[in-house]
Amino acid sequence: MKGILGKKIGMTQVFTTKGKLIPVTVIDVEPNVVTQIKTVEKDGYDAIQLATDSIRENLSNKPKIGHTKKANTTPKRFLRELRGVNVNDYTLGQTIGVDIFEAGEIVDVTGTSKGKGFQGVIKRHNQSTGPMGHGSQYHRGVGSLGTMLPMHVLKGKKMPGQMGNVQRTVQNLEIIDVDVENSVILVKGNVPGPKKSLVMIHTAVKKPNEKNEKADLISYKEEPAVEETVEETTTEE
Repeated sequence: MKGILGKKIGMTQVFTTKGKLIPVTVIDVEPNVVTQIKTVEKDGYDAIQLATDSIRENLSNKPKIGHTKKANTTPKRFLRELRGVNVNDYTLGQTIGVDIFEAGEIVDVTGTSKGKGFQGVIKRHNQSTGPMGHGSQYHRGVGSLGTMLPMHVLKGKKMPGQMGNVQRTVQNLEIIDVDVENSVILVKGNVPGPKKSLVMIHTAVKKPNEKNEKADLISYKEEPAVEETVEETTTEE
């Protein structure tokens, strides 16, 4: 198990040399710092704490500043735990970059979904509407709340309420490309959360050892122009 914290930038598309279009999510990854290592002997389970997105000290507090100073780093905005890792492979203060992943690996991406506010059952649970004619007395209501015998609404009944703004994980996504120079990871498909939101990329739980072939993407980098020198020939009269 391995993972890294990043920031969702948005979606775009890339093309292979065979003309196939692949929709991808661009995730910007600032170098992560291991700020804490937890072990079974001391904490009851194995885990590492990753921190990213540096902030000024006046935006933090003394406990957080002291915590990050143990790892010889500046205060961070986000700190998240990653369980199921081999803690012997990490050291306190170690920096982790995008190079821990390779193109073709299968990963899970965890993020916080977009908040939709208070919504009804039509949008929240995808229920059907009633007749939309003028004589109908029922259009977008909840409908029946249950039978007469219990004389109360049963637990689990789908009702209007808060929609979104919950942690969600999309499993078995493929890493299309890893740009080490720009510290960017391209993940196939969409991931939860709005733009500039925090996401965690980690090894897939269901397919930890699976890896696909790297896609042969079209590169749009301009090659440096080579100036051709023309040799002048002189003729003697």
